[in-house]
Order: sequence, then structure tokens, then C-alpha cells
Amino acid sequence: MNNIFAKRRDRLLAMKAARDSYIPREQRVTCPACGGQFVRREVSQALWVCPGCGHHWPVGAYYRLSTLLDSGSFRELNGKLPPADPLQFPGYPAKLAEARRKTGLDEAAVTALGTIGGHRCVIGVLDGRFLMGSMSAAVGEKLTQAIETACRRRLPLILVSASGGARMQEGILSLMQMAKTAGALARLDRRGLLYISVLTHPTTGGVTASFASLGDIILAEPGALIGFAGPRVIQQTIGETLPEGFQRAEYQQEHGFVDAVVPRGQLRDTLALLLRLHEKGGRHD
Repeated sequence: MNNIFAKRRDRLLAMKAARDSYIPREQRVTCPACGGQFVRREVSQALWVCPGCGHHWPVGAYYRLSTLLDSGSFRELNGKLPPADPLQFPGYPAKLAEARRKTGLDEAAVTALGTIGGHRCVIGVLDGRFLMGSMSAAVGEKLTQAIETACRRRLPLILVSASGGARMQEGILSLMQMAKTAGALARLDRRGLLYISVLTHPTTGGVTASFASLGDIILAEPGALIGFAGPRVIQQTIGETLPEGFQRAEYQQEHGFVDAVVPRGQLRDTLALLLRLHEKGGRHD
């Protein structure tokens, strides 16, 4: 019976992952970084990493989960937690409806219970296709509930960020999610539980200034833009030329903001290793 349910969960995750279509459906795709042309199947087998230059295409939340979680372990949390329109912002309902239609998601975050390399964890992933992965009150609530689930079950937490920051259509209610998620993570930390933050392209604004930067371990995908304000805004503000690669993952690692830059093909194994080491370190034989 458990195998039947596991297969159903796998099929559900695979179907949802298949909808994560950042990339056009043509048989050949062109890398936006190096201009190389590749057979779509070849790029797909490489987890949407360019075989020529290593450029990492953005991927959707369910696809990301399908590459990280063990087969049959995916169990979604709070799947039906849609956004509201608290400020009655002009045009916001139409934008939400269009985002739902394009992505098949209710919101920009997907959270789940699962295992990675046999190690149980709570995981949350932001999806940049849904209004740039911006943090609404619903996104903040989903992430907070995921953090609280990790606290209750005494499980490690992994959050994968891809966001343009706070959602302007929800104003101060969106900004409040910065403190809300940070407060929940403080409670997780007091319980001695592990939090791994994974930063993907782009991770900016209020997400960077809150939960994305609070990990015990912070990983990043190659080339990811990571910062609060974008480099063009900073350059225009200070009137100076910025260093080459400024705010990219490799630059952030060199300056101590990121612990390691991990290619997508190695991320699952890296997370499994970290979870195993943490699990062993927490035992008192």
C-alpha cells in the first residue's frame, strides 16, 4: 500500500514538474549566456544547465523538488493557501489570475515534507515564474508554517530562494513577512535545528534581507544574482563603477556571504551530505 501511495506522489510531482516551463518548447534551445544551441533533451538531462558554459536556467518549484527529494517521499504542505488582495490594489487580481494560469500554482512558494538521501527534512522553494517569486503575506505564511512544522517535528529545514523581493501590491503587509519569517527562524535556532538556505538566480530585495540570509549554511547556484538592491541601482546611487561580478554568487562567496557555490547537478548530494553530518552530530550514543 505504501508503494502505491509513493508511486502516486511521484507521478503527481512529475506532472507538476513538467509544467515548470521557463524554457521554450522548441527542439533546440539557445543558451542566453554563451549563445550556444543545444538539443532540448540534452539540456533537460543536464538539469537545465548549459552543456557549453554551465549557465543555470531558472527552474520552477516542482521541478526543483523533483531533482532534490527522494522518489516517493514528496508530501506537500499547505498546498491551498492562495494570496489575498488586502489593499485592493488596482489590477492585482488580474495579475494573480494570470500567474495562476501560467504556472498552475496558487502562490509563489511550495513547501513539503520529504527525504534527501534518506534523511527527513522540511523544504520550501520559491518559484520565480509567479510574480517574480515575490513575497506576499501568503508566501510568508506558507514559509512560516513550514518553519513551525520543522520545529514541531524536530527536522532540518531547507529553503530555496528565487525572488525579486517583497510584493509591492501588498505594501506593508508584505514587508511584515520579513520579520515574521525571521522570528520563526529564531525559534528554530533556539531548538538547535539546522537551517540550510539555497540561493538561486535571482535572490534580491526583502527575501535577501530576511530568511534567505539567515541560514546556518548558505549555498548558492553558480552565477546567481544575490543582493538587496540590484547592481544598476547601486551604481547609479553611488556614482561609481562596481567590481566585475559584483553580487554574483562567486563574488558573494569570496566576500564571506555565501559558504559554497554548488552546481545544480551536485546540490542533491551536497544537501544529503550536510543532513547526514548534522544527523550524526546530533546523536549522543
